[in-house]
Amino acid sequence: MKILNDVKLMYARSMGHTLRNPIYVFVSLFQPVLYLILFMPLLQNLGGVPGLPAGQTVQVFIPGLLVMLALFGSAFVGFNIIDDIRSGVIERFLVTPVSRPAILLGMILKDVTVFIVQCILITLIAIPLGLQLNVAGFLLTLPLYAMIAVTMASMSYSFGLIYKLEDNLAPTLNLITLPVSLLSGIILPMALAPTWLQDLAKLNPFSYAVDASRDLFAGNFGNMEIIEGYLIITLFALAMFWWSTKSLGKMIG
Repeated sequence: MKILNDVKLMYARSMGHTLRNPIYVFVSLFQPVLYLILFMPLLQNLGGVPGLPAGQTVQVFIPGLLVMLALFGSAFVGFNIIDDIRSGVIERFLVTPVSRPAILLGMILKDVTVFIVQCILITLIAIPLGLQLNVAGFLLTLPLYAMIAVTMASMSYSFGLIYKLEDNLAPTLNLITLPVSLLSGIILPMALAPTWLQDLAKLNPFSYAVDASRDLFAGNFGNMEIIEGYLIITLFALAMFWWSTKSLGKMIG
């Protein structure tokens, strides 16, 4: 199919840029590694409180950390498309026969690939720090994390296409990612929060992904929260990708 060939072409181009400067993949791991080394030990004495079973704080913290990596690692890719707009790359693509969705999908798949590599590296680093890895559960979380990355990358590209300026993009992304992360329970489970805050968190689609991720890490494969998390974040990812393609289409019209 033509669209698959177009996606492959755009993916190869985007991945080529990343491979020519692979240091970014590792530098962006600095923050999550700091959380592993400097923050996770603070949770050890909290075992036994709601949402943090005794002796299982690492198992609860790591899935949330990986969701945080998906959120923040993919939220700021819109700066790349602003560079492409400024240099005229996007305009040149738009006058070629390349499928419009393929332009964005190729870039998003590159972002997902980079994130999955980072996700695996963080998980491997966490094993010596006490993580008891459920391999099947971890593998099942990867598509879930990928959908989070698709969601955030699509949203970021949409804003980049709309603003076309870094000065407007940065505060908008910070305005969105901070409350979303705080209301998803990525650092501490929302079970510790007062009732009103738990109710507010139910409006956040990423909180369902965090719950599903923790269930998978724990091996609770029969928990309906897993299906709920997958369904909600997949629908959200599709909505954000649709928005990004519409934003790209407006550049033509």
